[in-house]
Amino acid sequence: MNRWMLLTMLWLLPVLGVARNHNAENDHAQWRGEIAAFEAADRAQPPPPGAVLFIGSSSIRLWTTLAGDFPELRTINRGFGGSEIDDATHFADRIVVPYRPRAIVMYAGDNDIADGDSPQHVLEDFQAFVRTARAVDPDVPIAFLAIKPSVARQSLLPQIRAANSEIRAWAARQKGVSYLDVFTPMLGRDGQPDPKWFREDGLHMNRRGYALWVGIAKPWLDALKK
Repeated sequence: MNRWMLLTMLWLLPVLGVARNHNAENDHAQWRGEIAAFEAADRAQPPPPGAVLFIGSSSIRLWTTLAGDFPELRTINRGFGGSEIDDATHFADRIVVPYRPRAIVMYAGDNDIADGDSPQHVLEDFQAFVRTARAVDPDVPIAFLAIKPSVARQSLLPQIRAANSEIRAWAARQKGVSYLDVFTPMLGRDGQPDPKWFREDGLHMNRRGYALWVGIAKPWLDALKK
């Protein structure tokens, strides 16, 4: 192989390695301030070892009752609002790896779909997150909270259903990867998002919505202690 062919291949690697349908690389820079704030908080008060890491977008960030909802567990909340799955992967060396979590619970995906990602792309991004987390701890249990059916994004329900279906099917074939179905119980009798779980914006959940999630996540978390 001559020198120019090698240089051309090296230049193309970033392009060929990233298949994005909304931009070439997804700008992670917007989150640097929040990630730095997490690191500052960690320096001021180091997180407990062996905690369960909750990571993802605003549905995690706004879960302010997390510690009280699971008092028998040590928990770490690393949600940053508006983020997508690949943002968590990008910053994993700073907000996943240092904690050496005993388990990881992720909620993300609806921002991805709202930003134009296909269901297959959402699956691939979750797979990449799992690979990244398990590069450090191959046995860490990981749960994916299903993408919720929000009132504000009702028009995206077909894509949300498809992404959830892809992730559920893939998780079922993996060891230690679980899909926690919060999607189905958040639907009303008409098969549409039930407003009772949401704040006035129709996107973020109220306390009743989080109570529902606690009831779904708790059996999975309880099983970790056995």
